[in-house]
Amino acid sequence: MHPAIEVIQLKRLFRKKQARRTWRTVVALDSVDLEIEEGELFGVLGPNGAGKTTLIKILATLLLPTSGQAFVDGIDVVKDPFSVRRRINMVSGGEHSGYGILTVRETLWMFSQFYGVPGRVARQRIEELLRVVGLEEEANTKINRLSTGMRQKMNFARGFVSDPKIVFLDEPTLGLDVGAARDVRNFIKSWVKDRPGRTVLLTTHYMTEAEELCDRVAIIDRGKILACDTPENLKRRVKKDSVFHLEVEGLASWDGLRGLAGVKQLVATPRDGFTELRFILEREDVLSRLLGEITNHGSRVLYLKKTEPTLEDVFIELVGRSLEVDTAER
Repeated sequence: MHPAIEVIQLKRLFRKKQARRTWRTVVALDSVDLEIEEGELFGVLGPNGAGKTTLIKILATLLLPTSGQAFVDGIDVVKDPFSVRRRINMVSGGEHSGYGILTVRETLWMFSQFYGVPGRVARQRIEELLRVVGLEEEANTKINRLSTGMRQKMNFARGFVSDPKIVFLDEPTLGLDVGAARDVRNFIKSWVKDRPGRTVLLTTHYMTEAEELCDRVAIIDRGKILACDTPENLKRRVKKDSVFHLEVEGLASWDGLRGLAGVKQLVATPRDGFTELRFILEREDVLSRLLGEITNHGSRVLYLKKTEPTLEDVFIELVGRSLEVDTAER
């Protein structure tokens, strides 16, 4: 038995043009090792530019690695890309696929035939997927008349119309409303559960999505895998620490708080009229000194709560900033 996905010392370099006709080398993936078993729903979390999409593109045979090896269903993605493509499908958040003059149903039919799905099976599968994503009423609408959210729903359906053995989902709920995102997550869970041996590799900017869906999660930053384990085991990394959530009014600067002894990590998020602070402390007795420092700055604590560690806290400890802040800076 071979893993569904195996990555060995995978490296990808890009050359980026600078001013005055100079170039610099950007390391997108830096000697990545990864193994994903058949039947896993595996998540990859990381800041913008961490290497998530580059990894998926290499595995989906859309990009060549600079060095190292990658195998999908035991097949080398460089030596035999066409065999890989017959086994996989891919959905990227915000992508535009198909032709604007075709309807939603015609587009899904076209992609099903690219993969050689028998007509009767394809028609049944298309109707099921239209129900899942809530596009039954728009099935005969041309793509160029769809909203951005509806196009994303169609792209998601397109990714499953071939019933792939391995599917790559690169932020699949990006741009969807709350109800549609919930339906998509439910479908992903049931698709893996009802089809033994099917595998999903998911990237997401939503921590709750990763916790809800993924059997294991890898955290990546600057092209390196920093941690890889189940969500529960990852959260145990900071279980020994104390995690506090504060809302503070009138705090002009928080840089001095980071230097306090016993403060492992601090993430500050400005809100409308107050600042949200998330602290990871080595010990609970550090909190009294922290609160004293805040009040000495003339600030007022509006809200204070000790919380159980989450994947967000693990991310903050490893990467040094919140994924929410990183996403907002796009």
